[in-house]
Amino acid sequence: MAKGYYGARKNVWTVAKNAVEKGMQYAYVGRKQRKRQFRRLWITRINAGARQHGMSYSQFMGAVHANGIELNRKVLADLAMNHPQAFKAIVDKVK
Repeated sequence: MAKGYYGARKNVWTVAKNAVEKGMQYAYVGRKQRKRQFRRLWITRINAGARQHGMSYSQFMGAVHANGIELNRKVLADLAMNHPQAFKAIVDKVK
């Protein structure tokens, strides 16, 4: 599992074992952090799209939920970034 590591981390048993264990800890934590980072990115993109139409993120998301639109943040962020006309239609519907 230490293949590709540099120096003693690849061939000295105790050093390699410790390096691999630490790497596995970082991998586990990283899988959790990736989910947080994507949610932050989606929120940033939705906020930018909503502000172009005169709403804040919290106002927009509150209106989306109040109107029963069941699009998650991932889809809304994609619409805001890649399909501005469709995002504008959603904003107009919730206003």
